[in-house]
Amino acid sequence: MLTTNPFAELSASISPSIMQTYLIIMILLVVGGTLFDVVHKGSAKYFFANMRKSKDKAERQVGGGEAMGLAVSTAMSEVLTSSEFCNQKRRVAHLLGMYGFIAYAVATFVMVMYNPTEANVAIWAPLWWIGALMTCVGGYWFWLFIRVDVRSEGQSLFPLVRADLFILSLLASCTLGLLWAWAQAAGSPGANILLGAYLIATTVLFGGVPWSKFSHMFFKPAAAFEKKLSKANGSNNNLPDLADRTNPADRDRHSMELLKDAPLDMGLGIKRESPDHY
Repeated sequence: MLTTNPFAELSASISPSIMQTYLIIMILLVVGGTLFDVVHKGSAKYFFANMRKSKDKAERQVGGGEAMGLAVSTAMSEVLTSSEFCNQKRRVAHLLGMYGFIAYAVATFVMVMYNPTEANVAIWAPLWWIGALMTCVGGYWFWLFIRVDVRSEGQSLFPLVRADLFILSLLASCTLGLLWAWAQAAGSPGANILLGAYLIATTVLFGGVPWSKFSHMFFKPAAAFEKKLSKANGSNNNLPDLADRTNPADRDRHSMELLKDAPLDMGLGIKRESPDHY
């Protein structure tokens, strides 16, 4: 079962062209939803304005080679390894969900668009199953044990807010997809019901981009790169840098006034206990 294309058997009752059309519509919904989110929230406008402000207040110019190095560093650190998460449990859960979803989405695209009727599709079928399972492990770990204001403050798991739309629809899509594929392979009469639920959850996942946190995966790398760039050119987003306090020659008068009474060693703080949240 884990090496079989789940869409091949489905193609006997549903035309591959219908599956491919649905997949293309989901892609267009993501693109359109992200563009709508950018315009509605002014995200692109904010980033470009912030970068212009950083450039105007820069203490030094960052060359093209250095900027490219910062972009590579952002891709390798914040994007590929999620180094911004200090809590290792949160980081591992995020990486499981991120790489699992990428594998699941890419495998779905390849099997539906190029091999909709072939049962044996090399690595793509195992990648689909493993990717969906990784997404479920990372997502349920986050939802049940890590989610802030629940694990840390002992609140109920049931109250939902709009920000939960992405993680819940993602978990529903992967979970129902796995159950449908398993039921279909086992010849269960409930496979068609699970297929309908799977399609509904997937449509909500990709169609709900303007109202969920789906598009954040595109904004986060831009924000991380802008932060590195402002650090490199000396503007630092107009924030004082405690690490440079011991070098007054690199700090302006305003920053030194802010920092003159700040102790370099602020004690253990929250490190007195191991945090269970991010």
